[in-house]
Amino acid sequence: MGLLDSVLGAVAGQMGGQQNQAAAGGLGGILSMVANNPQMLQVITGMLGNDGQHGGLGGLMDKFQQAGMGDVLGSWVGSGENQAINGDQLSQVLGGDALGGIAEKLGMSHGDAAGQLSQILPSLIDQLTPHGQAPAGGLGNSGDLMGMLGGLLSK
Repeated sequence: MGLLDSVLGAVAGQMGGQQNQAAAGGLGGILSMVANNPQMLQVITGMLGNDGQHGGLGGLMDKFQQAGMGDVLGSWVGSGENQAINGDQLSQVLGGDALGGIAEKLGMSHGDAAGQLSQILPSLIDQLTPHGQAPAGGLGNSGDLMGMLGGLLSK
């Protein structure tokens, strides 16, 4: 069984009952979206992994800064309340070509892909940076990140 299968198995296990979803805390919506579209997990690791097309969390932070929304992503990493982002804002940050590739991988429209990612990313980045700081070396490569996500989803 591969790592992706393990993570998806953890998602399926979490989706098994309301008690499990409650135990997942803020990850309930993420679990639901990933369970409905397993390619979402690959997109997320591609966005946040150091070996991904966006240059990992640091590269994503740079994109947010360039779009004038660095404080938004900073709130997800920080220990305070997460600022919301909508699909249109996320589209501005990522750019049309990158979002088009993501939408194609997910088999949905640009708007739907941006909307779902705008719901997932704040909570997920918050969970991946529990000490309120981005790790100096980023979140690791896609394989490392997949392991971290598996750990989060199995809680």
